[in-house]
Amino acid sequence: MTMTQTRYILPDPAMQPEFYAGIPTKRLLAWVVDTAITLALMVPAVVLTAFTGLFFLPFLYLVVGFVYRVATLSGGSATWGMRMMAMELRDQQGARFDFGQAFLHTLGYSLSWAFAPAQLVSMVLMLTTDRAQGLTDIFMGSVAINRRAL
Repeated sequence: MTMTQTRYILPDPAMQPEFYAGIPTKRLLAWVVDTAITLALMVPAVVLTAFTGLFFLPFLYLVVGFVYRVATLSGGSATWGMRMMAMELRDQQGARFDFGQAFLHTLGYSLSWAFAPAQLVSMVLMLTTDRAQGLTDIFMGSVAINRRAL
């Protein structure tokens, strides 16, 4: 089955647009909140490393952010920022993420940030696809949907 032939057991964006309404904006706002949370989590991490964490701050940010995203996505299919925006991620069967899916989604997210063109493509896809899917979502068959519409 190719990417264009992915079968979804999810709300159809044409028949139930309320599930996808405002998702690109909510994803951006959730990202801002999650970035702030990750930065706040880095403070104790720097202190626990006796401030040597300052010498490898970008790597520390990557590790702390990765652990935060995997833990929150596997615990409720949404990061704390996503929860504040009343949205969550679902797999193509409509189920919440388990640990493996949370890990893969976070890995895809991290890789897309590592390569600027991939992140740019992902942002354009979120703004132009019917389901507001980013690059990682398309590869995994996942979607972000509004919680209130559930």
